[in-house]
Amino acid sequence: MAYIHGMIMIKWENCNPDFYQNPDVVSIARSMLGMKLCSNVNGNKSSGIIIETEAYAGASDRASHAFGNRFTRRTSTMFEAGGIVYIYLCYGIHALLNIVTNVWGIPHAVLIRGILPLDGIDTMKQRVERSAILVNDGFGPGKVTRLLGLTTAHNGISINSDSAVSLYCSNFRFDDSDVDITPRIGVGYAAEDALLPYRFVVKPAKAASKAKEAGII
Repeated sequence: MAYIHGMIMIKWENCNPDFYQNPDVVSIARSMLGMKLCSNVNGNKSSGIIIETEAYAGASDRASHAFGNRFTRRTSTMFEAGGIVYIYLCYGIHALLNIVTNVWGIPHAVLIRGILPLDGIDTMKQRVERSAILVNDGFGPGKVTRLLGLTTAHNGISINSDSAVSLYCSNFRFDDSDVDITPRIGVGYAAEDALLPYRFVVKPAKAASKAKEAGII
């Protein structure tokens, strides 16, 4: 799908597989802002522009499930080659969506903490059982999976256009001035790693304004 903004055509394309193999998970987390995350669940398609991410650097990162190369039934997905999804339950309630990065054996991942709802709004309304979807409704990792209809049943699947989860790149970008860089949320247990500036966020109102300016919404 393409959008024309002035003389610039914004065209969404599948991210190159090499994108997921990048060893710099922090750089990937920043780069994902402005990309389009899509789901296709039971034939119901929906999508949103990524507006908040957090990077988790695996074995060396005390905030990561795989700190110290911890390999368990749950974390095994993180050790696969980049380009698949890692979905787990938080507090046994909320499914959280992560995108696995780096090469096989290095458990890096990016948590998708927020999206700006884009396509499939009617489907999203049904999922949250409300009559309207607002820009804030995708702000929070549990809200992301609920809007997109993703659950732990999708853990480990590949990210591509034929999958339940796909990710699209374009020439649409958020400027550095649009992005807040902060420590991650809820990782106080991670000692000094809790202070790492690994969270990247564009506030929903700012994201909506930029997307509207670009002709995306």
